[in-house]
Amino acid sequence: MTRMSPKSGNRLSENVMRESTAEALIALGGNVGDARATLDRAVTAFCDGDVVRLLARSSDYRTPPWGIEDQPPFINLCIVVVTSLAPHDLLARALRVERAFGRDRAGERRWGPRPLDIDLVAYDDVTLEGPDLVLPHPRLFERAFVLVPLAEIAPERRIAGIRIADALARLDTAGIERLPPRNGPV
Repeated sequence: MTRMSPKSGNRLSENVMRESTAEALIALGGNVGDARATLDRAVTAFCDGDVVRLLARSSDYRTPPWGIEDQPPFINLCIVVVTSLAPHDLLARALRVERAFGRDRAGERRWGPRPLDIDLVAYDDVTLEGPDLVLPHPRLFERAFVLVPLAEIAPERRIAGIRIADALARLDTAGIERLPPRNGPV
């Protein structure tokens, strides 16, 4: 059983966490095909309104590639959800949605082009370090492409004791462009 430390400092199992709800911050991105349409559909697929309910969604942002720079720009956005799923179950849901939209993690280059990437950024104030999930996201404070959309929807939210707006102020945001809203359904 994986142990977590929620904000209260108590040690609880994921089974106990399932009995209540948690607020999670999720980052989505992609750069293959019509990424904006894919992200719209992915948010809908991820947020069923029952076990994962959408609270806020950022604008879409065009962002330079990170990690491997020789690829098309990404479209990124962030969402805030409330969920009754435990962290690992929420991750499993994210991975299922990625696969449904054509992502093949086993066959792709790390940080390379992809139709869809869904990352769990934070889950309440839980700290978790496991082989398949680390919370908060271990590279969050290095990634302006995540912090810019997060700062739009949750600038005062603290992750690991740091306000999102303060973390963003430390990074270079050159090349990140807020996109106008899309017209019509996708």
